[in-house]
Amino acid sequence: MNTRNILAAAALSLLAAAGAHAETYDGVLTVTPSVSRAAVQGQAVAAARAGDVFGEGYASGVQTVNTTADRGAVRSQAVATAHDPLQNLNAKSYFRDQIPAEYKKTSLSFTRQAAF
Repeated sequence: MNTRNILAAAALSLLAAAGAHAETYDGVLTVTPSVSRAAVQGQAVAAARAGDVFGEGYASGVQTVNTTADRGAVRSQAVATAHDPLQNLNAKSYFRDQIPAEYKKTSLSFTRQAAF
């Protein structure tokens, strides 16, 4: 029984040794520069100045700011929006892109921490 195990282990080790090949390391990346350093730097500056072309508001153009609004009114609107528990609901996050009716109810109970 012992001889059989030794022969099996020897056969497996011979098969493993025959099949094992060492990999050669050729480096991470072979660089073949076809563009000068100054040209690449110019392209980088142009890309940085182009802005985020993949952003959602990229094609909307310049946003105008309402400067006639009262500071207190803007602040109260911001506070109301910040305390709205449903402000972060996104229809894309739900089945068939519809927010469930349970979330649209304003009778959700949320606790509010005391102001310091």
